[in-house]
Amino acid sequence: MNQGAINQSANAALDPVDQAVISQALIAAAREMGVKLIRSAYSTIIREAADASAVLFDHQGRVIAQSELIPMQLGPMSEIFRSCAAKYPIEKLCDGDFYISNDPYSGGQHLQDVFIFSPIFLDEELVGFAGTVAHHLDLGGGNPGLTTEAVDVHAEGLIFPAQCYNHARDWESGGALRNLVAANIRVPAQTIGDFDAQFAAQSVGGERLKQLCRKYGVAVMRQAMDGLIAYSEARVRSVIASLPDGTYEGEDFVDDDGITDTPLRVKARVTVSGDTIDIDFEGTCEQVKRNLNCPWSSTIAAALTAVKAALTPPDIPFNEGLKAAVTIRAPKGCLVNPSYPAPVRARMEAAYRAFNAVLKALAGIVPTNVIAGGNDSTMVTSISALKNGRYRVYLEVYGGGYGASNILDGCDAVDSPLSNCTNTPIEATDMDFDHFRVIGYGLTPDSCGHGKHRGGLGFFRSFEILADGVNFAMYADRFRIAPYGLFGGTDGVPGRCEVLRDGKIISIKSKDSAILCKGDVLTIYTAGGGGYGSVRERNPAAVAHDVKHGYLSAATAAGAYGTTG
Repeated sequence: MNQGAINQSANAALDPVDQAVISQALIAAAREMGVKLIRSAYSTIIREAADASAVLFDHQGRVIAQSELIPMQLGPMSEIFRSCAAKYPIEKLCDGDFYISNDPYSGGQHLQDVFIFSPIFLDEELVGFAGTVAHHLDLGGGNPGLTTEAVDVHAEGLIFPAQCYNHARDWESGGALRNLVAANIRVPAQTIGDFDAQFAAQSVGGERLKQLCRKYGVAVMRQAMDGLIAYSEARVRSVIASLPDGTYEGEDFVDDDGITDTPLRVKARVTVSGDTIDIDFEGTCEQVKRNLNCPWSSTIAAALTAVKAALTPPDIPFNEGLKAAVTIRAPKGCLVNPSYPAPVRARMEAAYRAFNAVLKALAGIVPTNVIAGGNDSTMVTSISALKNGRYRVYLEVYGGGYGASNILDGCDAVDSPLSNCTNTPIEATDMDFDHFRVIGYGLTPDSCGHGKHRGGLGFFRSFEILADGVNFAMYADRFRIAPYGLFGGTDGVPGRCEVLRDGKIISIKSKDSAILCKGDVLTIYTAGGGGYGSVRERNPAAVAHDVKHGYLSAATAAGAYGTTG
């Protein structure tokens, strides 16, 4: 169909072929934004680990298309957008304006994830928004990179309440906001560079949407966006309607709060009724004093990810329509819906338990669609040093072993389902940092749970510390409570962290910090995934394969399966 014919049909039903072409063009534009953001970034956490995401919205602020990067960041994008639009109405925006927020108590997540939204105008008509989020290496706070002992959210860094600024006036060289941010962070060159990468990615997304609007017309594009949302909603509702009505429950536990050894319960009650799902976190423990609290938008993202992963085909686009059939609730003041000013930096640990609790509940409905417990923890470590008046901050997100499924072994040594980050190559750390070097990196044999399908292996990474007074901080989980097996599968092996100093091993807790000395060897071990199904059902050839390649020792294979293959 040519452009004139498309414009003439703007008030009629859009041709399915045109709908499909425009929909895929919008999704491609969002993916391109994500690629540009990562390739333009300065810090290793974005440039190498890809801890960032990108989204295109329609002119009302509804999510239309997104890059498939970080599920945790993408799920609540529209909630964060709405908190900005409530203070600064959309109709008052001008070209060059942008919304910005990282406030966990105004729709945001933790402070390091800064959300920016730029309006897209074509001939002075608002046609949509381009949005990005990036995990920033350092935003101030009480400790370089990571403050494990923060007593409230203010101790965790610089807070951007939901605000509206203008790029030319407030950000470009000499802009007041840019100068304010640079003055409150330890690594301004990297952090400001990452903010610029966000703006650059949004510019790319804006240009792609304007190109589509010029080609098809604004009215047709709005029809296509409405159609894409309706398509996702219809397919999700169809899947839910095929499930048996009923209420199903699941729970999981965070190891501890970093102060006591008491596990922290996260409980989910999932109710299927017709073509809708209600998820209620009633029964979850109260919020805690340390940074394990999970802001509401993060809980929404975790629950939605579990629903989409376990129930829907992968080809359903994740947009505003997917959320229409799902209701999510939690008591105010609990671990997964904390009250201000609770600290939230390590919110991923509780978010993963929300994800696990929902998956366990869904195991009662679709047992062959869920996976066993995995590392399911965002192990964040920061190794920083102050040298010649300049901070060097290295921060990385580690994965581990995936839980096994009904048809496959769990993946070895990959990031967990809500994060989806990549590892930072050793070559990149060697180029950027001189206060440590990586001296060991590999899979951890025998770290998986066993079953018809085994869990994925965890991994280790060892660092030799090259200077005195190096600051190490970490938050993690699955150190005390092992990743669970399902349907007869055994649990995976928990992770740990230790320092070798003068021939002695010093254990580091999962939520702690330490000052390291020259010559110390820091080693981090991540958890392995749980197994799925009975060990009696495992193919002996698969056991032999694992023994041959060193994934399992002969002794472990014989003990778990009664054979080495």
